[in-house]
Amino acid sequence: MGMFTFTNEYNFTIPPARLFKALVLDSHNLIPKLMPQAIKSIDIIQGDGGAGTIKQINFIEGNYVSSMKNRVDELNEKTFTYKYTMIDLKEKFESIVYEVKFEPTPEGGSKNKMTSTYYVKGDVELKEEDVKAGKERALGMYKVAEAYLLQNPDAYA
Repeated sequence: MGMFTFTNEYNFTIPPARLFKALVLDSHNLIPKLMPQAIKSIDIIQGDGGAGTIKQINFIEGNYVSSMKNRVDELNEKTFTYKYTMIDLKEKFESIVYEVKFEPTPEGGSKNKMTSTYYVKGDVELKEEDVKAGKERALGMYKVAEAYLLQNPDAYA
């Protein structure tokens, strides 16, 4: 099994506490509303939202996968850190672990640092397009949430 790690940073105009509430604590409610063209629902199938919780993301018909599962490994509302693992993956990957941290910026926004660690099956070679597609999906979701929070200043305040 091989392992590949990538780190990305993104800046947002929204403070860390609001982004964390929207994108982590209430993502199962908010994201399907903001992205109905891609995500049908996010169901908590085990747990209460904290460590050990398993969420299933259900995609609309026609997506290249019908669903995926994420297991919450760590969640800290004080430091705005979140670690989760994509589990029950097919084909290339054993799992993908994401570590996310939202930090305040001097301008009142936030910096998001995301580290992704891909555990591939056997001698599978990780392709740049696999990583790029995942990064683009995550950034797209973050940008949609940022736009929503800008338009709704009382949401997740």
